[in-house]
Amino acid sequence: MENNQEVKTALVTGASRGIGRACAIALGKAGYKVGVNYNSNEAAAQEVVKIIEEAGSEAIAIKANAADLKEVQDMMRTFVKTFGKIDLLVNNAGIVKDEYVMMMNPDTINMCLDLNIKGYLYCSQQAAVKMFSKKKGCIVNVSSVSSVLAVPGQSVYSSTKGAVNSMTATMAKELAPYGIRVNAVAPGFIATEMIEAIPEEKREQYIKDIPLGRFGTAEEVANAVVMLASDACSYVTGQVLVLDGGLSL
Repeated sequence: MENNQEVKTALVTGASRGIGRACAIALGKAGYKVGVNYNSNEAAAQEVVKIIEEAGSEAIAIKANAADLKEVQDMMRTFVKTFGKIDLLVNNAGIVKDEYVMMMNPDTINMCLDLNIKGYLYCSQQAAVKMFSKKKGCIVNVSSVSSVLAVPGQSVYSSTKGAVNSMTATMAKELAPYGIRVNAVAPGFIATEMIEAIPEEKREQYIKDIPLGRFGTAEEVANAVVMLASDACSYVTGQVLVLDGGLSL
């Protein structure tokens, strides 16, 4: 919590694992009261809640499919009823499903569009409605380096993350008059469960392509999210911060 000021609250979607988990924990350690959203793994979400509580803050696990507007509305009502307000939304819930363009199927396209785009729009809309009355708030969207770097097999995924970058800029301009800032982080290769599933030989090749010579950590992405949400970045909005170890240079 910054300078012993009013305790802030944060809702993180897809917070039961990976980058979302790291963001929820980092925000909890920074003094935020945290909503840990999950869709299927309640045990993992409750584990995150426990870690945040052990760090001295408050947290609640909230089940909701971010791609379902009604569930998002219910989630937001539960969060605000519990903590009284929402200061920060971290849009993180998403899906990565690599398929080459000639092998794409409608299910892949629809799943990615629903969660990676509609989910971000639904959550942002509902959060902004709650933030509007206070004329203050912050939204941080988790994008990807794939939005600015062509990665074979990610035609659908990169399209959705490019959309995230565009919506970040547009929402930032729309919501700025109401004191709501909107930014995004675009991670590169981050050492999460998804990276661990890649064959070792391919992982070694990816590392060779990264100027810093290593994968990033979920905690490094979380630190960037905490920074963008902080008062230290109070004049920053509409920006996409790329965290890729120099991969896209």
